Amino acid sequence: MSAPMASTARGVTRVLLLADAPVLRRGLVSMINETAGMQSVGTPGELRRALTLAETARPDAVVVELGSGRAATLNACRDLRRRFPRIAIVALGTSEDPAVVNEALAAGVGGYLMINTSPTLLGWAILAARAGRTVVDPQIRRVEPSAAPAAKPFTPEVPLTRRESDVLDELLQGQSNRQIGRNLFISEDTVKSHVKAILRKLGARDRAHAVSLVLSSRNPSCTCGGHGMPAGSLAAQDVNADI
Repeated sequence: MSAPMASTARGVTRVLLLADAPVLRRGLVSMINETAGMQSVGTPGELRRALTLAETARPDAVVVELGSGRAATLNACRDLRRRFPRIAIVALGTSEDPAVVNEALAAGVGGYLMINTSPTLLGWAILAARAGRTVVDPQIRRVEPSAAPAAKPFTPEVPLTRRESDVLDELLQGQSNRQIGRNLFISEDTVKSHVKAILRKLGARDRAHAVSLVLSSRNPSCTCGGHGMPAGSLAAQDVNADI
């Protein structure tokens, strides 16, 4: 694999770096700034600062670490994709599990590399993601969708209404009641009513249990609900909700 070509004709590729550990952030800054045609434009240490910095720094690409807080990081990736669809996202992870890779790609990540990747591969993945191509680290053996067993449709005994199905789709993405209301253009109280109806129809104890039931029906090999996502993480994101 050749080194990424300098993008001087199109201008410098501006890269925002999102990682928890300061030592990793420093290493990534060096890797990016030493790659021809690329420049680091910020390293927010907290997820909540990433969107703000993305708005002010206007990066062309974001490199994110998928560590212990993977679910929250992927939610941030979804928000980035919604608000800044032209920004390419490349994730650095420690897991070679194809389910984790596919989960990241479904969240809008354009490239998934192992965290010990080389500067050459990282630079190439960023350029490829900017061009609309998907890059997965060659160390990882992907499970192609065609090779995976077909997902079983989840059919509760009492069918969900169309709006309840919309709300359930948002729950599967880890959205809070407030964000669901914004996405679906309904009030937060209406969202809560729909969530109550969903829990009742699914026979679920709470939001996390509902998500686990749906994901388990779609992927029988998944035992935790959400590809390794902690069972309480969805509920924890909405601590002020009544549901």
